[in-house]
Amino acid sequence: MSSKIYINGKFFPKDKAVISVFDHGLLYGDGVFEGIRSYNGRVFKLDEHIDRLYESAKAIMLEIPLTKRQMKEAVLSTFRINKFAAYIRLVVTRGTGDLGLDPRKCPKSTIIIIADKIVLYSKDYYEKGLKIVTATTCRNIPEALNSKIKSLNYLNNILAKIEANNYGALEAIMLTYDGYVTECTGDNIFIVKDNCLITPPSYLGLLEGITRKTVMDLAIASDISVKEAVFTRYDLYTADECFLTGTAAEIVPVVEIDGRVINDGKVGDKTALLMKKYRELTANEGTPIYAM
Repeated sequence: MSSKIYINGKFFPKDKAVISVFDHGLLYGDGVFEGIRSYNGRVFKLDEHIDRLYESAKAIMLEIPLTKRQMKEAVLSTFRINKFAAYIRLVVTRGTGDLGLDPRKCPKSTIIIIADKIVLYSKDYYEKGLKIVTATTCRNIPEALNSKIKSLNYLNNILAKIEANNYGALEAIMLTYDGYVTECTGDNIFIVKDNCLITPPSYLGLLEGITRKTVMDLAIASDISVKEAVFTRYDLYTADECFLTGTAAEIVPVVEIDGRVINDGKVGDKTALLMKKYRELTANEGTPIYAM
């Protein structure tokens, strides 16, 4: 079944869903986006995704011509018309302008909602874990482009992803210029050490992932100590457990980094517990697609 793409209030077949070549989202990566999942007829963390979209837009002075409620309805409508879809990519660009940089030349932003299926990792990786690497491409410093803004400019991440591809790995860890772990190209990262769940603080230059926050809440509810702390590759290599989180990836274990086996090379107990808790949560929580 061919998907229907939402563009500025109308639905188009996939092969007719087009925007102007003068759109600044294409020309300059000037825009913001969200990836949103549904489970069992419910959209997971819809409010949180919409709130982050509007915060990202505000940070770059991008005006979205819909209220939050209207945007939620647009997302739900796109899920309804694409019954097969379990994933939505919501994109807001600066809109059509000229070949200059000035955003004032773009009178109206472009809203695009794409519905599809997404599988980042096969079932085998959730059962046996990933082998990943660290990239030489450093994370953008927050003073240059704050990673809390989920912008369309992902070249920093893509360069690190190319390194992962060249090493035959599915994911790469990005470090700050002074060697601290931030996140991966498309996922947040956690380690477990001495029964404590640890993830890097957002001020280092990483996206405050919605799945990241959900996992931290699940850990606290499961009596697992949680903290945000600065750490290096040494701490990765000597961790008891490691896993990645993201809307598309959910929770995926990591068993090897840069050729170093993490602990015994198997999915850790706390990782397995949090994966179970996350599946239970997504199966029962969310905004019903036919609610609004």
